[in-house]
Amino acid sequence: MTAILLQTFPFFALVLCGFMAARLRFLPVSAITGLNAFVLYFALPCMLYRFGADTPLSQLLDVKLALLYLLCALFVVLLAVLIARRRHLSWNDSAFGALVATFPNTGFMGVPLLVSFMGVQAAGPAIVTILVDLVLISSLCIALSRLDGAGLHGAEQAAAQALKGVLSNPMPWAVLLGALASGLELQPVAPVMKTITLLADAASPVALFTIGAVLARSQMASAGRAVLPSGEEAAVVLIKLVVHPALVAGLGALAMASGLGLSVFSVTTATLVAALPSASNVSLLSERFGANTARIARIILWSTVLAFLTFSVAVSWLL
Repeated sequence: MTAILLQTFPFFALVLCGFMAARLRFLPVSAITGLNAFVLYFALPCMLYRFGADTPLSQLLDVKLALLYLLCALFVVLLAVLIARRRHLSWNDSAFGALVATFPNTGFMGVPLLVSFMGVQAAGPAIVTILVDLVLISSLCIALSRLDGAGLHGAEQAAAQALKGVLSNPMPWAVLLGALASGLELQPVAPVMKTITLLADAASPVALFTIGAVLARSQMASAGRAVLPSGEEAAVVLIKLVVHPALVAGLGALAMASGLGLSVFSVTTATLVAALPSASNVSLLSERFGANTARIARIILWSTVLAFLTFSVAVSWLL
């Protein structure tokens, strides 16, 4: 366990560095948007392209793993929504609570962290989960968030807008291009590939640093409000860090025992993806759609803090 904590520490230490840099004003708040844009539109797509191009196409098109992960994610969404609605929260806040309970920080944190523990072959299953979360789960939760005033028609419009947002997100396109490169066994010319490699190598440290800076900005924006999570928020953190990975592990074990053709490696990778803290960009989405962003920021912050221990426990249990 100590060896795992030592291996995990640098990743979470970079998050802490970003948090402290923003809190102590070494990093201007206005610069965080630029850092986030660099990671989202340049470094991270190059990293995903490189992993996609180096991964066999059969792993990137693992429909059985995608269905397993999707079923578990839908259950988590349902559970989080039910808890929030029982607390009389609006559909908007309930939906974004469900999204933050379901959507792990796979792109910014998960892929480099999993590759460090499991090797580059972990990128394939992780990319499958990214596509499920980006295309299906985020669209579903954004649609649910519109049920307060606009009803089903508004939800349909919101889902359509969410899908348009997916099309403008460079990460799915990077995965698609990587898959094409893998399937056709093509590679860019050497100077272009060198540029992609340089940007890809920058993705992990800058992304982790940016997570911390985004968390600090969210906390500063909610100054004067409670830092400790409420009971409902703590329940969402528990769902994210414990219930979600346990569900993937349990259903995955059942699927393998039933002979459905899932590999132990892919189920293990998906379980560790589910054990990651909540994605930091959910707070940006909640702000855009008028949800309680301070609540979402607290959930992300505490899931990230506690994941240093819970993710390490999951790694020691599974690997």
